[in-house]
Amino acid sequence: MTHEPIGVLVVDDHPVFREGFAALLASIDEVRVVGTAATGVEALGAVERLAPQVVVMDVQMPEMDGIEATRRLVAEHPHVGVVVLTMSEEDGTVFDAVRAGARGYLLKGAEPAEVVRAISTVAAGGVVFGAVLAGRIAEFFARAPEPSATTAFPTLTAREREVLDLVAAGLSNAQIAARLFLSQKTVRNHVHAVLTKLQAADRAEAIVRARDAGLGR
Repeated sequence: MTHEPIGVLVVDDHPVFREGFAALLASIDEVRVVGTAATGVEALGAVERLAPQVVVMDVQMPEMDGIEATRRLVAEHPHVGVVVLTMSEEDGTVFDAVRAGARGYLLKGAEPAEVVRAISTVAAGGVVFGAVLAGRIAEFFARAPEPSATTAFPTLTAREREVLDLVAAGLSNAQIAARLFLSQKTVRNHVHAVLTKLQAADRAEAIVRARDAGLGR
């Protein structure tokens, strides 16, 4: 039984890497490169036109970075898998990509066979983060959370805690709405509920208490 090759869109702002990587993938029978894009904005348009199964996404790009592009792409096209391919090994970048909805994360030094395996896995609905990064993600989630951050506000729902975390990080209601894909009215309601449950006089008091509890970092 033969399988159709996996349609892949390559997104990277460096032309030499983008075209070279696309040429490498095009030489592999299991993969069909449907197109390339140089920015996150171009990527969103290309997904609409070309309907790839998997997007291989760089992180650092002009106009819209790969994390934000991934977040929007996954929201608009949840059936499309995203593999982030970047030079960055920083934990913040890794976890931002995961939170944005990426189902794969590989470093640009990965062997071609590893990249192909990642694309195949993500196309099939799986998740892959490479041996080194997978170990670090497992270690992160194995660490016990700080008691103050998880028990300080037991009356809050998970969503309210998430909103409070973003408020404590200094985000406005509009920014929180964009980050969580909610309406500003819904965010205002969550913030009001948080202030009520915390018996906080205002947003500033809630921020101080949240940061003391380890939120907003």
